[in-house]
Amino acid sequence: MLDFAIFAVTFLLALVGAVLYLYPASRQAAGIPGITPTEEKDGNLPDIVNSGSLHEFLVNLHERYGPVVSFWFGRRLVVSLGTVDVLKQHINPNKTSDPFETMLKSLLRYQSDSGNMSENHMRKKLYENGVTNSLQSNFALLLKLSEELLDKWLAYPESQHVPLCQHMLGFAMKSVTQMVMGSTFEDEQEVIRFQKNHGTLMQLESILKKIIKERKGRNFSQHVFIDSLVQGKLNDQQILEDSMIFSLASCVITAKLCTWTICFLTTYEEVQKKLYEEIDQVFGKGPIIPEKIEELRYCRQVLCETVRTAKLTPVSARLQDIEGKIDTFIIPKETLVVYALGVVLQDPSTWSSPYKFDPERFDDESVMKTFSLLGFSGPQECPELRFAYMVTTVLLSVLVRRLHLLSVEGQVIETKYELVTSSKEEAWITVSKRY
Repeated sequence: MLDFAIFAVTFLLALVGAVLYLYPASRQAAGIPGITPTEEKDGNLPDIVNSGSLHEFLVNLHERYGPVVSFWFGRRLVVSLGTVDVLKQHINPNKTSDPFETMLKSLLRYQSDSGNMSENHMRKKLYENGVTNSLQSNFALLLKLSEELLDKWLAYPESQHVPLCQHMLGFAMKSVTQMVMGSTFEDEQEVIRFQKNHGTLMQLESILKKIIKERKGRNFSQHVFIDSLVQGKLNDQQILEDSMIFSLASCVITAKLCTWTICFLTTYEEVQKKLYEEIDQVFGKGPIIPEKIEELRYCRQVLCETVRTAKLTPVSARLQDIEGKIDTFIIPKETLVVYALGVVLQDPSTWSSPYKFDPERFDDESVMKTFSLLGFSGPQECPELRFAYMVTTVLLSVLVRRLHLLSVEGQVIETKYELVTSSKEEAWITVSKRY
């Protein structure tokens, strides 16, 4: 779904848009190491473009100047934090917003937040409960969609190259649209048509408005994300915004998490073997049921390590609501503070063998605590990622139970760093039957 919404605009432009949208005044943070503007009007935007992405620019910047660095978006100074230690100093004193919500709202020009803290907190809880309820109510649907994909792959000859990115995007779109909007997108051809036409935001808003109107004051056998918002004390515009944000963010996060996890499983055969053994131990020959999903501990470790190794969300942005201090540096109010998560996730001072794919590192409680601090697990975990974890877990349970997932010999997957990390080209795999 982000094919038609976000990827039409580069992540860099999205972040710049967020700066202009959120921070009307320029502030200076004297004494923070970093680089001066390359151009008076554009700041360091040419340097970022030349680096290939904001993430790659930040990797170089932190290598040169340390954990706290500064650079310029146009005439606005930005501070970037690149280690766990400095992030710990920044997280609590500031009101934080979800990075996807921040970026998407800037692109969509949504401005309906009331500014009332209690109302915004209530709205956030409705949003989170909507995710929980839609997952609980639609487990059977999620299982059905996973089994449909399995049947499709089982029908392929073993030499067939499977376009993984394409299939995972389609799977994510069907999962998200049906669990957010209900029966509107039950017809697979409707989903494909919408994807092929690169439906505009106006079209999606029109669909959402119609669904909101239909589901108000009525009971449906299928409880979807929108129902939780409709039942709350939100106006139609707030319901529209939250449904749109969740649909866009969940679709791309789910698609990329599924894609990268399967890529790593095809590369690391011992990890795939251990995952299969866990799935077999938990479910045996019986059905995949929600009550046993939580027992897939190693599967969760594989997903966490996928997020870390792939640097799934390499950058997020936060507003400095009040003047703060990081180490010896003063961060003025209304400064845009970037969390260089892609840098932090492979910092050798935090992670042993940071470039090795090793799910068992999460056996260490302190490692999981660090991961949670960064917002990838636990109470700080964003709802869209929580949704993606569950969807990917069910999909892996279905696929790995019946199939060997295999890499294509000679394929080199290059990485593209945007709002969510993806492969530059299609990633191909092959499959063979276990039984």
